[in-house]
Amino acid sequence: MAVDNGTMPSGTRDREIGAEQAHLDRVYRRLEEKIHEAEFLMHDAAKRGQVGTPGALAERDAQVFRAGVHLNRLNNEFEDFLFGRIDLVLGKDGKKGPDGAYTSVEPAEDAIRPDNTADIAETLHIGRIGVLDADFSPLVIDWRAPAAAPFYRSTPVDPGRVVRRRVIRSKGRKVLGVEDDLMRPELTAYLDGEVLPVLGDGALMAALGQARSHTMRDIVASIQAEQDLVIRAPAASVTYVEGGPGTGKTAVALHRAAYLLYQDRRRYAGGILIVSPTPLLVAYTEGVLPSLGEEGQVAIRAVGSLVDGAEATVYDEPPVARVKGSSRMLKVLRKAARGVLESPDAPTLLRVVAFGRRIELEADELSRIRQAVLGGTAPVNLLRPRARKLLLDALWSKSGAANRHSDPELAAELRSSFDEDVSTEDSFLAFLDAWWPELTPRQVLSAMADEKRLGRWSRRVLNPGETRRLARSLRREGLSVHDVALLDELQTMLGTPARPKKKRELDPLDQLTGLDELMPQREETQRERAERLAQERVEYAHVIVDEAQDLTPMQWRMVGRRGRHATWTVVGDPAQSSWSDPDEAAEARDEALGTRPRRRFELTVNYRNPSEIAELAAKVLALAMPGSASPKAVRSTGVEPRFAVVPDGDLGASVHAEAAALLDRVDGTIGVVVAMRRRAEAARWLADLGDRVVALGSLEAKGLEYDATVVVSPAEIADESPAGLRVLYVALTRATQQLTVVSGERDVPDAAGVPDLLRD
Repeated sequence: MAVDNGTMPSGTRDREIGAEQAHLDRVYRRLEEKIHEAEFLMHDAAKRGQVGTPGALAERDAQVFRAGVHLNRLNNEFEDFLFGRIDLVLGKDGKKGPDGAYTSVEPAEDAIRPDNTADIAETLHIGRIGVLDADFSPLVIDWRAPAAAPFYRSTPVDPGRVVRRRVIRSKGRKVLGVEDDLMRPELTAYLDGEVLPVLGDGALMAALGQARSHTMRDIVASIQAEQDLVIRAPAASVTYVEGGPGTGKTAVALHRAAYLLYQDRRRYAGGILIVSPTPLLVAYTEGVLPSLGEEGQVAIRAVGSLVDGAEATVYDEPPVARVKGSSRMLKVLRKAARGVLESPDAPTLLRVVAFGRRIELEADELSRIRQAVLGGTAPVNLLRPRARKLLLDALWSKSGAANRHSDPELAAELRSSFDEDVSTEDSFLAFLDAWWPELTPRQVLSAMADEKRLGRWSRRVLNPGETRRLARSLRREGLSVHDVALLDELQTMLGTPARPKKKRELDPLDQLTGLDELMPQREETQRERAERLAQERVEYAHVIVDEAQDLTPMQWRMVGRRGRHATWTVVGDPAQSSWSDPDEAAEARDEALGTRPRRRFELTVNYRNPSEIAELAAKVLALAMPGSASPKAVRSTGVEPRFAVVPDGDLGASVHAEAAALLDRVDGTIGVVVAMRRRAEAARWLADLGDRVVALGSLEAKGLEYDATVVVSPAEIADESPAGLRVLYVALTRATQQLTVVSGERDVPDAAGVPDLLRD
């Protein structure tokens, strides 16, 4: 087999690129034909709307929706619509799948001749969506289709039918280059009578060398075998995936969402929720799914954005975060949700007029009634009808009217009349609104900002210092990611009273006269219903939790409510956990996942960091979690991490200088990671360096990657919290090319500038 090791004539490479260009041109011609078909369907659907019958209108709505979705997908100008190719020997059988490709995975017995030669029997091009020609032969295989699996899973150890795997690099409609991996190096294969050429140094290494931007690229062209096993794993129950930095956990989670929708769209019509740790990671990843041919059915939310109307904008200090995230908060919230009714402003006297006289309930009687109502376990707001009934019972008892009639029917009629008269009085209604108001989670959280009241509710649960810090944090402006979980818990404890249904918005056709007898009331269309359900959705068919090791017990409860009937994919790495009590979080996780069976996978290869950076990070891992193994780095750049010491205490100037120097050394982005308290300060240091340089706090770095990173004062990051060493491990593993470590006063650098935490 002809292999390009630097000596192959450039004409061979040009010829291969030209062949892929010709195929790509054919694909785009076919796509243009499909676009014209979709536009025709849109035009035809518009005509149907002129018929005026209910059936025609419903059919029009459905056709317009389907055609519009199809047209939107076809009109996407992907950077690399067609990205892969596999050349295969003859399979064991001649069966074809629905995508037009042969289904056999293993080669036929006579596919490889005794002299180790073979003919290529099938060539498949892999892309973002499937494309068939006019004769229903595959021009492009959808990357999620079973026929595309060998592109990702084939290895020289287990090649199956694959002889050559090719990654095609393109921009718009132009092929820029190709990189080949040889799966059967011992074989001489022939394609159309000529020896099959193999070009380049390998597809994966070519992909790893590309410069990073501020948004995540999909990895669909360079998915490796262990990642593909996770992406295509059956969705039943819980798929649990562990992997260290750079193993592609986030990318695998996103690709799994697209794959599940492709495999069983009907099953996942209830939506897929992807939970990310930070808004930065959401912004970094949200473009991946549309580029994979999927959008609309997947919601990517940061943990601090899971509650509608709430958005986390501030950070809690570690001691406060530990309190808010702990399961202990359940007891505090339960007492607060009920205790907040006993407001200093709550009325202490109920006075009504019935049967011509005044009837009163005083403070002690009202207190007994409140305690009787709260004796149940129902949400507080849903107890209001019971509170109303017990108030009326007490007033009826004090009225003395219960003994007026011995006849049960007359007594019941008198009681019914009493209840109706009293409960419609303005004074009674005003009292009930003030004495048992409809509470909101934010009202309860605001009441908890009063340290004295919080002290009563948290007695024997929190110590005085924890109570004081918690109350102080709740008095500030803005919500933290931990506050959002408390709001969600309170919403469950309070409940939402049933609301009267809103009237349907009028359809323009409703305004026409003379149609009442001809047309029934128009129901919402399938599309309108889907859009409404998506807006109202609080539960999902599948939940994917990214960086699951960071979720606190209270956050696990919040996420668990959104997947009570779902299947799950849980992706994480205990070594990167920023939560201080992993055992408590694991207990809450298991409660959220229930008794569903678990299927476990482990990702073991670090595709992000060169070995020079991975080896340095491993020193911190050994301190953070002794005995833990680092993922194996697959490449080396020969560039060792740089260590810089701050002269004369001018930390800002030193960090600025190091970031500026990296701008000349790498083509992509540079992340400057500092302790959380320095985030705003670091942004000012770097303000004049342009968009390629980003300042971020240590907890914001999770899941992100940059061409180069500057980690500022490892000691400050490590000392931030009990999980500080694990957070530092995360910070040191963000770079794909170069790493600079800047030592501050607390780092105790040696003569070479290496801080004490990073020395052997």
